[in-house]
Amino acid sequence: MANTQFSSLPISPAQVANLDSLGYKKMTDIQAQALPHILNGKDLIAQAKTGSGKTAAFGIGLLNEINPRFFGAQALILCPTRELADQVGKEIRRLARSVSNIKLVLLCGGKPFGPQVGSLQHGAHIVVGTPGRIQDHLRKNTLKLDGLKTLVLDEADRMLDMGFSDVMKEIIAQTPKKRQTLLFSATYPDEIKKMCRSILRDPVTVTVESEHKPTTIEQLFYEIKRHERNNALLALFEHYQPESAIVFCHTKLQCDEVANFLRKQKIGALAIHGDLDQRERDQVLVRFANNSCPVLVATDVAARGLDIKSLQAVINYELPRDAEIYIHRIGRTGRAGEKGIALSLFTESEQLRVKAIEKQQNKPCICDVTASLDRDIEFTLQPPMVTIQLDGGRKDKIRPGDILGALTGDAGLAGDQIGKIDIFDRSSYVAIEQSALRQALNYLSQGKVKGRSVRARKIS
Repeated sequence: MANTQFSSLPISPAQVANLDSLGYKKMTDIQAQALPHILNGKDLIAQAKTGSGKTAAFGIGLLNEINPRFFGAQALILCPTRELADQVGKEIRRLARSVSNIKLVLLCGGKPFGPQVGSLQHGAHIVVGTPGRIQDHLRKNTLKLDGLKTLVLDEADRMLDMGFSDVMKEIIAQTPKKRQTLLFSATYPDEIKKMCRSILRDPVTVTVESEHKPTTIEQLFYEIKRHERNNALLALFEHYQPESAIVFCHTKLQCDEVANFLRKQKIGALAIHGDLDQRERDQVLVRFANNSCPVLVATDVAARGLDIKSLQAVINYELPRDAEIYIHRIGRTGRAGEKGIALSLFTESEQLRVKAIEKQQNKPCICDVTASLDRDIEFTLQPPMVTIQLDGGRKDKIRPGDILGALTGDAGLAGDQIGKIDIFDRSSYVAIEQSALRQALNYLSQGKVKGRSVRARKIS
């Protein structure tokens, strides 16, 4: 059995101490299997699901190779979505605390181009970004990759699903031939295999089991008629009554329609998909993460990279065409030792998808009909919190403690009436208990945060 202690790796004592302070007590499966090869300079293909600890695996590896005295891009991490890129960037910054003067730049679409150019001009050791925006910077010659040591393709399958194949090829063509390439993917379709053959040199392959322990996630399938989908979805909520859930749909239009349907049934729901602009996406994700919205209706692409700590249920409004995507979807519940439930609707014409899932998991699926469910027609699902947006953020030197201090001090709120606080560049979001909303807004309309007046409003 592999040694799971970080101290067993050829990394600095300062990094080992930093990992310990961050709560990394021992390596996860993906870290234990991948890090020895990464630190040995090998190219890597890693098949692992979200939540497996893969960011720390490639983050620790690439930081080990960074020369802080050379201010050029030495590591590039490509991510399919802005949310994942932001999440990866935050984690790498935490891992980099043990190395002085490391600069990381985030290059994503939906953000102004000019400030990104300015950041690059000051030099950056690590670049994290989405393919489209990285391509823009390379074409405008504002980003150079001739000194690159490590290239990471995070969630490569999703980048291909989103149509980034040609963009990725163009980016990779501008990196040195002598580089280390680390490819992480939840699934391993033929297109990924083809890409691996063309861009990796003698890679090591690491696979962490995607299947979930049957005691962790209960999986149930309900056969329905096509026209029954909405009523069947409502039946699942009325019977299982989850406090938090993601409902997976195939299309953007379907997401909007399902979210509207749930809201009409007094179930708080928001849709997330590719048609939302960055501000709208940020607000949806903030509200879902801070308990201001109990149900997220999402496409697979939009849901990639979501940092969800606790989720009671995953509901497949329609089964995915790929069994591996089903495994990836349901892996968002039942995390960190908690129990979760995965509920799926399917029609007679979709029985082949059920068979594929059975083959993937090497066990039969438990199938039922919604008529067997006990429905509480009085059931409603409303969030315990509500979100307030403040017009002031990181660029205004506002920190979470400033907002917390203002609300628990002059505003007179109790600490347990205040939830998660998120700080963005020019705005901040704070979750407040529904009962304390008026008190908080009354104060913020007249009072100050960090000595200055800020506009505040409820997001709905």
